[in-house]
Amino acid sequence: MTQTVTVNFKLDPAVKRDMEQACQAMGLTMSAAFTVFAKKVASERRIPFEISAPDSFYDPRNIAYLKNKMREYKEGNLQLVEHELIEG
Repeated sequence: MTQTVTVNFKLDPAVKRDMEQACQAMGLTMSAAFTVFAKKVASERRIPFEISAPDSFYDPRNIAYLKNKMREYKEGNLQLVEHELIEG
């Protein structure tokens, strides 16, 4: 039997739950999925997918801002102002 080592790291609980569900749907354990990832990184010497900055539109702060504006709109209290990036 192959000797193994234990690797520990922190992960957001929601991310862990979602990954467990995705792995289960694929017939994998999280351990097996991380092993596949580690072997791919080791053999290709790169992260096996593209990593880029997230779309700022979906930033949690922007989503909260938009939800607040929608609430204000529904309550009839929406105050609109010209954004500093809009040329007049």
